[in-house]
Amino acid sequence: MDWIFAMVVVAVVAGVFALKRMSLVSADRAQAMLRDGALVVDVRNPDEFRGGSVPGAINIPLSELESDAPRKLPDKTRPVLVHCLSGGRSAFAQRKLKRLGYAQVANLGSFGRAAAMVGQARQTGRRPL
Repeated sequence: MDWIFAMVVVAVVAGVFALKRMSLVSADRAQAMLRDGALVVDVRNPDEFRGGSVPGAINIPLSELESDAPRKLPDKTRPVLVHCLSGGRSAFAQRKLKRLGYAQVANLGSFGRAAAMVGQARQTGRRPL
């Protein structure tokens, strides 16, 4: 009986990771959005943001997204790329922003992935923000 429980737990964990991975924007799409002037939004808490952030990113913690997005992201047609520490909170942020009416929202995923993509855009001479 214990092995059945263990298998169910493994299947659930694998499913969560697969869904998280599927929600990530491709590198090519992220680069195109950055070329189109996408805003990079970091949905980590302020202490995490102060500890290091993607250059040019704005901080809107996930818990404040619904109240602060209309003020900090007034143009709902402008592309938005969200990220957090590992990609979990940013997946929630992506769904919230879409429900709020933002037309182009994509999940960069983790802080490391976001920093690499924005850095790559800068190295190739593209406007990252």
